[in-house]
Amino acid sequence: MKRALLVIGIVVAVSALVLGAFGGGLLVGRVTGPQPPEVVSDGGPADGVESNAPTPPAQPDAADATTTSDPSAEPTGSETPDPGIAGDIDFNQELLDEVLELLDDQFYGDLPDGDQLAYGAVRGLLMTLDDPYTSFIEPDIAAVLNEDATGEFEGIGAMVNMREDGYLEIASLIPGQPAEGAGVLPGDIIVAVGDDDIVGLGLYEAISFIRGPEGTEADLEIIRPGESERVFITVTRARIEMPIIVSEMREDGVAYLRLTEFDANAAERVKVALEDLLAENPTGLVFDLRDNPGGWLNQAIGVADVFLDEGLVAIQRDSDGREQRFPSAEGDIGEEIRMVVLVNGGSASASEIVAGALQDRERAVLIGTQTLGKGSVQLPNNLDDGAQLRVTIARWFTPDEQDLNGNGLTPDIEAAYSPDTPAGEDPQYDRAAQLLSETADGGQ
Repeated sequence: MKRALLVIGIVVAVSALVLGAFGGGLLVGRVTGPQPPEVVSDGGPADGVESNAPTPPAQPDAADATTTSDPSAEPTGSETPDPGIAGDIDFNQELLDEVLELLDDQFYGDLPDGDQLAYGAVRGLLMTLDDPYTSFIEPDIAAVLNEDATGEFEGIGAMVNMREDGYLEIASLIPGQPAEGAGVLPGDIIVAVGDDDIVGLGLYEAISFIRGPEGTEADLEIIRPGESERVFITVTRARIEMPIIVSEMREDGVAYLRLTEFDANAAERVKVALEDLLAENPTGLVFDLRDNPGGWLNQAIGVADVFLDEGLVAIQRDSDGREQRFPSAEGDIGEEIRMVVLVNGGSASASEIVAGALQDRERAVLIGTQTLGKGSVQLPNNLDDGAQLRVTIARWFTPDEQDLNGNGLTPDIEAAYSPDTPAGEDPQYDRAAQLLSETADGGQ
């Protein structure tokens, strides 16, 4: 009986894996409900925390990957799988049965339950694909992603990156939130939360240890650059609400507009904020997409359209060579103002789609550092037990055929923070404001 249950668990998981490759839709960030596909930046949130790194963060891009170029179209989600374990895939079920039987008969110790064995089998399958963005997410971690989609969560209030060496790094702090108040600093590396070592965990697994109910404490063990001893900081968690839009007129006469993610209302938020800024007759606009991990595809197209007249925004191609072209139309309020776009290594996915379109069509100058290079499209499939399977189904290209995936965008003007940049100074913004001042009489 035990062996039969194990086989059933793994067969169900493998069937779900194969099914994910054939769903419809198209997304770019965090997810909730029946999902379209995703152009996620796999560098994700953290504890009540936003993301920067390669993983995940972030909102669905509503557009059917195979049947429509309407970026507002909603997909229907996964279909019921056909009978059998893997459809047309040549899967060696006999080998799996043989291994399970040997484990059941010979293993010294208790075997994990059927779900855990199935999760392990799925992870093993995905490792053979050589694609870090096709991923399996267990139910508790999937719940973290679903919470992200609300724009609110309970945690410490920081943005994190998962470094290539498996360490979770604080990328930036959300102003006025508990992490900042407790003395956490950008660049800090969190190695443990309480008694739990988080080194080597996946991004969202690590985040799940940092997040927690409002009012509870997160005991962080930190490696801090320049410090010989580890730093221990206790942060009291709170309910965090992410600011999606930051807009203001600067003293230099430049309008500053920052978009932190492409949520389901990003295009409308940008329009409203831009209308208010334009009413003050700015000399130019700095559009800040730094550390923006992505979001809904239709919102990415909509935001680009605010600043572009008629033309091409992005191209999506799947492995069979099928292509979708996403256009912009003329007549929006942001098509005339001189503008600069700020980008960095945390600009990913939907951010790269927008920045790439503005760069290729010579609408804006990009200033900053190389972007992340998250140009693939994932279809999130919600599984019956609350887990989620994200399957890469396509890739993105800019109007001039720049392949975003693994490459990112190269800024027109490189500007970076040096290690000795004083706190509170922003050399990337300063370079953008300088450029706008220099071109005040000559257009872009």
